[in-house]
Amino acid sequence: MREEEGWRQAFCLDVDGKESEDILMSWRPTYRSSKFRNVYGKVANREHCYDGIPITKNVHDNHFCAVNSKFLAVVTESSGGGSFIIIPVSQAGRLDSHYPKVCGHQGNVLDIKWNPFFENIVASCSEDTSVRVWEIPDGGLRRNMTEAVLELYGHSRRVGLIEWHPTSSGILFSAGYDYKVLIWNLEIGEPVKMIDCHTDVILSMSFNTDGSLLATSCKDKNLRVIEPRSGRVLQQASYKNHRVNRVVFLGNLKRLLTTGVSRWNTRQIALWDQEDLSMPIVEEDIDGLSGLLFPFYDADTHMLYLAGKGDGNIRYFEVTTEKPFIQYLMEFRSQTPQKGLGVMPKHGLEVGACEVYRFYKLVTLKGMIEPISMIVPRRSDSYQEDLYPMTSGTEPALSASEWLSGVNRDPVLMSLKDGYHRPNKLVFKAPVKEKKSVVVNGIDLLENVPPRTENELLRMFFRQQDELRRLKEELTTKDVRIRQLELELHNMKNASPNNI
Repeated sequence: MREEEGWRQAFCLDVDGKESEDILMSWRPTYRSSKFRNVYGKVANREHCYDGIPITKNVHDNHFCAVNSKFLAVVTESSGGGSFIIIPVSQAGRLDSHYPKVCGHQGNVLDIKWNPFFENIVASCSEDTSVRVWEIPDGGLRRNMTEAVLELYGHSRRVGLIEWHPTSSGILFSAGYDYKVLIWNLEIGEPVKMIDCHTDVILSMSFNTDGSLLATSCKDKNLRVIEPRSGRVLQQASYKNHRVNRVVFLGNLKRLLTTGVSRWNTRQIALWDQEDLSMPIVEEDIDGLSGLLFPFYDADTHMLYLAGKGDGNIRYFEVTTEKPFIQYLMEFRSQTPQKGLGVMPKHGLEVGACEVYRFYKLVTLKGMIEPISMIVPRRSDSYQEDLYPMTSGTEPALSASEWLSGVNRDPVLMSLKDGYHRPNKLVFKAPVKEKKSVVVNGIDLLENVPPRTENELLRMFFRQQDELRRLKEELTTKDVRIRQLELELHNMKNASPNNI
């Protein structure tokens, strides 16, 4: 065995631009004491998996899955529009083929996210250029849901990403293929800000802990740190040795972690200082596979998980503030490839089993979702204070209007010691309002918007054909009537006394 792959080398440049030998040496086998050194992944038994799910075959680079402590949402295959299903987490097993769906979109659903503060509220975005907010009844759906609580239109092309603000109760971000990020205030049901600094499709978005900064990766090969309320770009970098695909903030460490591809087409990760993107702190090659690497970061344990799309591997590391900064721990291996992964929030984990993370793995070939628990092997039955520090809870730190006015607050923390049994007393209230135009920064976003999907284009075409056919019939009828009147007039002239 290769000493837990501790012989991995990371290439890092020091201040003078030379290779830093001490960093290279630090990647040799180090047996630094770590409580997470023996963390292992455990796949749930078959009876605790979710089976018979027509998982979408869409090739968009997203997870197509979102989880909270009550529900599991999965994007599915459907005809004539986009849909996803909502499964209560406790309802494992095989789904009925006629299981109800959320099916209001006119195009494929590209992303879904649960509201972190209202566990019955889920947002979705689609190729039909809309973002929609849905309220799921307790216990799940009994019939198909077609009416959303909110339908949000502002993008001129399909919407590929959505993210809820981490501390505010009514702020939603959406990124479209029109290269724009819109900030929606759900208290009024309108976009209030537009971030227009990207020159190509936005690949990922990530917030820092209090939501005052937004990091984005873009197809234009630039990594950006943005002040979202003003839209001002604080840091921007394009590093030729590392093409960024995904970015994630590393909690309060003031660091960013990106996954991407090296100039030699190997999968790679890079660690960055959020205040200086001129050069990564650390780079490390992962492997030579071609699938996208999805990064997941747990701020409570400082563990980083890397999951490859199209393979079954999940590598995990411990992130530290000292060299070597990213310490390899272990790798979970599986023969079944993953299309996407959902992650259970901390308050939904099994604290008594020392579970520190849980994935929900989409296996398209089997039409199945497998829960994978990351467990710290401990024999003690008592509560493990060091594994479960105070964590972000389900109470928002501020309202949408407060955040928009410039207020920043850290998340409201909660303890997992007594388990999570506190019901959320907040009530989601959607504005009842119709907008015929959406004006942001003096621009009407819905002016001259083209048809949103192929189906809509076809419907518009057939409506115009019907209208043209109706007009032709009216014209034919009027021509006949005109000829009748002309004939009657001619007969009246012939029958007049002057002609007798």
